[in-house]
Amino acid sequence: MLATISRGSSVKPPLVDRIQLWLSKGRMIDGLWIGTLSDDPELALQRVEAALRLIERSAPLHYQRVKKSLSRIWVQLVPHGAGCYQHSLNACLLDPRVVASETTTIEWIASAIVHEATHARLENWGIRYDEAARSRIERICARRELDFALHLTDVDALHEEIAQRLDLCRDEGTYYSDENMRLTMEQGSVEALRHLGTPEWAIALVFRVIGLRHAFHRFTRRLAGVLAR
Repeated sequence: MLATISRGSSVKPPLVDRIQLWLSKGRMIDGLWIGTLSDDPELALQRVEAALRLIERSAPLHYQRVKKSLSRIWVQLVPHGAGCYQHSLNACLLDPRVVASETTTIEWIASAIVHEATHARLENWGIRYDEAARSRIERICARRELDFALHLTDVDALHEEIAQRLDLCRDEGTYYSDENMRLTMEQGSVEALRHLGTPEWAIALVFRVIGLRHAFHRFTRRLAGVLAR
C-alpha cells in the first residue's frame, strides 16, 4: 500500500524522527535530501538516486514536481505499506525491505516517489487526508503515477499494479476507511517489530498496552457523552 501520514502543518516532527534523521546516512540530489537508516545504506541510496534519475530522464515535468513538492526521500520502516508521505517531515518514506528487494525494480521505486510527491502537492494545496476524501486522493495519486509509468517501457507489471490500486479507489469508504487502515497499521507493525528482531512476548505486550489504551479512550468518550446529557 502507498499511503500518507497527515499531521497538522504546524506540528514539528516527533523527537524520535528527528533523532533518526540525524543518525541517517544521506546526501543531496538536486536540492532534495535522500537518506536511510537501513542495514545497507549505500545500496538504498544508490537505488533511490537511480529512481530519481529515471524520473528526470523519462518525465522531466514529474521530476520538477517531485523536487518542488518534497524535501526528503527517507528509506525508513513503514509499518502500514511499502511507502507513504509524512507531512511533518515533508518526506516520501520508502520501506527498506522493499527498496532492497531483488524483486523491486527501479521503475517501481520511481513510480512510488511520483505517487508520494502527489500526496505532498495535494496537502500543500490544503487538501487533508481525511477518511471522506481518502479514496479520491488515492485515485488522483495513482493516476499521476500511471501517467509517469506510461513514459516507461517494459513495465507491464507496474501498469497492472497501478490499475489494481485504481480499482481499490473506486470502493468508496471501505479499503481506505479509518478502521481498515488501523488494522493494516497494526498488522504491519507486528511484521516491522519482527523484522527488527523483537521477541514475540514483547510484541504481545506492546499490543496489549495499545489495546488497553484504546479501551480507556473509548470509555472516557462514552463517559463524556453521558455527563454532557
